[in-house]
Amino acid sequence: MDDCIFCRIIKKEIPARILHEDEDFLVILDAFPSGLGHTLILPKRHIPDILALDGAELERLAPLIKETAGRLKDALGFDGLNVLQNNGPAAGQTVFHLHAHLIPRWEGDRVNVKWPVKKDLRDEEIDEFVRKVKF
Repeated sequence: MDDCIFCRIIKKEIPARILHEDEDFLVILDAFPSGLGHTLILPKRHIPDILALDGAELERLAPLIKETAGRLKDALGFDGLNVLQNNGPAAGQTVFHLHAHLIPRWEGDRVNVKWPVKKDLRDEEIDEFVRKVKF
């Protein structure tokens, strides 16, 4: 897509710090990182979100996330790692080209990916949800 910043990065129209590239994925440093090592994994095919990702692509993505995480750990020795993938504006997605964030974390780094715990869900509501989604 011509107006997608990630598609433009994949086509090398916009520079990026590339950590890995293969026929299906590009692994780059985030241009607006939470800290050193904040990495993005992008499929080369324009895919808006996880619901549009096919099974074969997902099978290739999971090992790439693991490999990248291991390399980041070896290089940085972080205390923890967030793997985030946002879908839709309500979930914080701002670029509508599927991408996974790998965010190295250190004790006391003040990066925040916490959410408030919803304590007022009723058992009946939860049970109805389970009936709708269970497979």
